[in-house]
Amino acid sequence: MTTTASEALAAAADAARLAPSVHNTQPWRWVVRGDRLELYAEPGRQLREQDADGRLMVLSCGAALHHALVALAASGWKYEVDRPSGEPLAVVRAVEPVPADPHDMHRLQLLRVRRTDRRAVTEEPVSEEALDALAAGARRGGARLHVLRHDQVLQLAVMIEHAGEAESRDERMRAETAAWAGGERTGGTGVPATALPAQRPLTTVAERDFGVAGTLAAGEGHDAAANYAILYGDGDERPDWLRAGEALGELWLTATGRGAAVLPLSSPVELEFTRAALRRMLGEVGWPYLVLRLGVADPEHAGPPHTPRLGTDEVITVAE
Repeated sequence: MTTTASEALAAAADAARLAPSVHNTQPWRWVVRGDRLELYAEPGRQLREQDADGRLMVLSCGAALHHALVALAASGWKYEVDRPSGEPLAVVRAVEPVPADPHDMHRLQLLRVRRTDRRAVTEEPVSEEALDALAAGARRGGARLHVLRHDQVLQLAVMIEHAGEAESRDERMRAETAAWAGGERTGGTGVPATALPAQRPLTTVAERDFGVAGTLAAGEGHDAAANYAILYGDGDERPDWLRAGEALGELWLTATGRGAAVLPLSSPVELEFTRAALRRMLGEVGWPYLVLRLGVADPEHAGPPHTPRLGTDEVITVAE
């Protein structure tokens, strides 16, 4: 049975539901119009306090776009992508069916097993070869990766501590975090207790305090072997944020294939004073989009289950 362009695009949008997003908000919406797939941001799932300008919302949409393109290639379709400066954020056009490449099919399988792991990483460092591969993945996606020196990691630790203190003093930010974290998350969004450590891991760079205890074993290690990096690019507008999300998706896919764990840290980019500090770390030659912890997870203990996802009909519309 031959798959039509519309069916292939709908399936690609469905696969994009697996994409990572800030607080698992899944702030995207897809519309299939014949041989066109349109991507829109969904402001109803935007973090109004922590992401008032929508930077992380659009970045999350970029990760979803990356996943959709990987799925479309795996299904054996050649495509073209347009990224307007407004809405829709992107338009994908299915051009023609082509023989499916096993490499593309393997890439899709990697996305299916990818997950966000907040456990402490092991004492095994990520190899230089793997770090180079992750940087290359970021470049393919449209951004760049700056791996921090040890002294910059210590600066980052202080920066995140100050960001956490500032957000903990903000009642509206605390309420917003509480609305998206903890519990079973039966609505299909948010970070469930099963994805949160029972105790915050003992790390040099603190993880976000969600204000609730989870059920995930934090691990016994420290983050001494972890690398910390800044995902950044040349611009700071919506098209740049979208490409940053695509770069995150490609970097994470590469990491999964190499057995590396990626943990995005968004708190440093949520406040202007910490974003400015990150930009100084970059020598003010780029704009920071996210901080990433890169490490190797403990293979002896099962990682967290996949976080919940919204239903297909809640994020995809097939236009008549």
